Amino acid sequence: KTPGPAVHDDLVQRDFTASRPDETWLTDITEHPTGTGKLYACLIKDLFSNRIVGYALNDSMTAELATSALRSAIARREPEGTVVVQSDRGSQFRSRAFRAVLTSAGLTGSMGRVASAGDNAAMESFNSLLQKNVLDRHRWATRADLHYAIVTWIERTYNRRRRQRALGKLTPVAFELAFANKLDQAA
Repeated sequence: KTPGPAVHDDLVQRDFTASRPDETWLTDITEHPTGTGKLYACLIKDLFSNRIVGYALNDSMTAELATSALRSAIARREPEGTVVVQSDRGSQFRSRAFRAVLTSAGLTGSMGRVASAGDNAAMESFNSLLQKNVLDRHRWATRADLHYAIVTWIERTYNRRRRQRALGKLTPVAFELAFANKLDQAA
């Protein structure tokens, strides 16, 4: 399918940096087959720390999947100020429901160009890492098995144990804590 028209301008412009938490979030949907059918995961990543701040998993790729992921990020982070949410032009992210959640939370939507994976490259790189570390490890018998493995890897390994060179060899959680401590010391 050809993606539809953008409902938001591209505010990120391939600048995958952020100076504070909850300044820019990236989102995308990935899928993987299991013995009981495909499992779709919509993930939201904070560009500042690379932390996965929200996600939803389901057996269908609908607007509800994207809005659930966005709602989970909002509930976890309770962001203040302007948060840009960058996505591709998939129908889930162009839906009225997704846009309504953005608006009601005071978030700003942003969309890349058609057929330009580079416009969301930082999120695509996470999906590749998820593919390598979880999805391709073996054949998944059920969606429930894969669901558990994805959530466990994100919450236990990626966010809390996986050190990243771009973060000064800190984990996403430790990087955010160090930033918060610096702010406290400066105040």
